[in-house]
Amino acid sequence: MMHYSNWLIGVKNRASLRNACKTPPNTDWNNRGNVVDMKNNNPQPNEKTSELTVTTHLWKKGYKVIKKIGEGTFSEVVKTQSLKDGKFYACKTMKQTINSLEQANNLREVQAMKRLSPHANIIQLHELIFDKETGTVSLICELMEMNIYEFIQGRQTPLPDHTVKHYMYQLCKSLEHMHSCGIFHRDVKPENILIKQNVLKLGDFGSCRSVYSKPPHTEYISTRWYRAPECLLTDGYYSSKMDIWSAGCVFFEIMSLNPLFPGTNELDQVAKIHDVLGSPDQSLLQKFKQSRAMNFNFPLKKGTGISRLIPNCPAPALSLLYQMLAYDSDERITAETALRHTYFREIRMAEKKADTLHRVSGPMDAVGSSGTHGSLEHMWRPTRFGKQLRGRHTRQTPLMSHNMKHVAEPLIRRNVPHYPTELPKLNMVIPGPQISFPVSTMPTFTVTHRGTLPAITSKKCQSQLAKPRDESHRAAFKTYYMPPLDRKHGGY
Repeated sequence: MMHYSNWLIGVKNRASLRNACKTPPNTDWNNRGNVVDMKNNNPQPNEKTSELTVTTHLWKKGYKVIKKIGEGTFSEVVKTQSLKDGKFYACKTMKQTINSLEQANNLREVQAMKRLSPHANIIQLHELIFDKETGTVSLICELMEMNIYEFIQGRQTPLPDHTVKHYMYQLCKSLEHMHSCGIFHRDVKPENILIKQNVLKLGDFGSCRSVYSKPPHTEYISTRWYRAPECLLTDGYYSSKMDIWSAGCVFFEIMSLNPLFPGTNELDQVAKIHDVLGSPDQSLLQKFKQSRAMNFNFPLKKGTGISRLIPNCPAPALSLLYQMLAYDSDERITAETALRHTYFREIRMAEKKADTLHRVSGPMDAVGSSGTHGSLEHMWRPTRFGKQLRGRHTRQTPLMSHNMKHVAEPLIRRNVPHYPTELPKLNMVIPGPQISFPVSTMPTFTVTHRGTLPAITSKKCQSQLAKPRDESHRAAFKTYYMPPLDRKHGGY
């Protein structure tokens, strides 16, 4: 009954907040399901930071408060503008008083944001502000446009499949990065997932925990609607897999625009899960009972299935959704494996193609930026660029872009008698006119070309180079018979 009362209070507070501020609820103050219960962190009434205190506190540090975005149990969020550069930020001010700057830096949320940064899908911490007089701590973070809950609220038509896929891929990337860094979020929900210009970022790390910490953990930590079965049926024996369950619930909510398991209390939450997924077998229930002080039993029930709730869901998306919402956490997919799922194949291929083009075009951009095209040295390396041009469409290689056509042109043209005037002088050699007489009767000699190119040794002559032509050398020719030769182009 107490949980139901908390739920009604949360609904009333949310309605009054919307009417007062005329803005949709934002991160960590929209208590859908129930208020997050964090042991030993409940703020006392005298710890609540007034709006005037926050405004004065931020003004001293060079930030102007624009408007209040929302308020939660442990913090309030305002939109601020820096007086230095004029940029806008989101400021999260803690209601809990802090004794020192060292204690502020040791806050779990601050430590997590520093460890996870920088990442494209994690909210960036810009600055930490500590007011020694009042003990107030504020986190200046990047400002996003809205959260996922605000994005889907009031929509009548479902989102395009590519939009859902794009957001879920970024959410899985943020979770994979978190878990690989040894942190799990514990409160993944639409209100804590922020978006801006199709970029998704995970925020609000006040409930995060180390993956290496031993259970039992805090029992009632995540918002009830997104709470995994192991959080509901055990005394705090859960792991990072709970984030995957929450992400699966968010996945369904983005596609259907409705929550998947909107339970009114813990017992109703379990019943909602069983209505869709069915009740677990006895072996799994026995594993839950070993870490639960209170005994429980559920009647055998076959769920309706997720596909009936979203009949137009693509098969790959439905497959990933079932793997993320596996009742047994040991069988639940990981964030790293989810990124390799068939559902994200198109995004992975696009990323791979873009990465390949970036690596290929990188050296070419560096050559073009020098102003002299790298002395055109790259034009005479067919072993490097010939493989890139061979069998590849023109639009698929940066060598054939509009500003680099002259780079690939000498590689394509073959047997062209005239070269561009800007080409460098080459140390080339050409054979002289062939003479029809036995090689064995002809001594080694060199014929000097009097044109613009240096002389080379004829391929039919011996490899030993002859000395420069002088009078003694000319005398050696008198002992042999040579047919008369006509002068052509100043040579023999």
